[in-house]
Amino acid sequence: MSESVNPAASAASAVQAQPTAPSSVAAAPAQGIGRPVKQAPVVKSEPLIDPQEMRANLEEAIEKLNEQVERNGRGLNFTIDEKLNRPIITVRNTATGDVVRTIPSEVVIKVAHNIETIKGLLTDEKL
Repeated sequence: MSESVNPAASAASAVQAQPTAPSSVAAAPAQGIGRPVKQAPVVKSEPLIDPQEMRANLEEAIEKLNEQVERNGRGLNFTIDEKLNRPIITVRNTATGDVVRTIPSEVVIKVAHNIETIKGLLTDEKL
């Protein structure tokens, strides 16, 4: 005996067997497609930090550190390199006074000074 196949029942079972997309994906409309996006204007603000005041605070802190290190008998010295505007730490042998180490190293400081000297020459500008 041959079985009769009901085409409507076969189609319904095939639809039920297919996985369905989550409702959040199917219901999500396309947003912003084809519409121009408005951007808020950029507001420029003044920095709240005064560089001169910050420099004075840094120099005061360095003085306090040097005093503290001297009281403790350590051979450390904190300074600011004027050309680089960066702190330099020097470690000395307290017995002889010889420099044991400079942080950053003297080579790095010399390279940075040379870069500062030729900084303007590195750009290629057309007049």
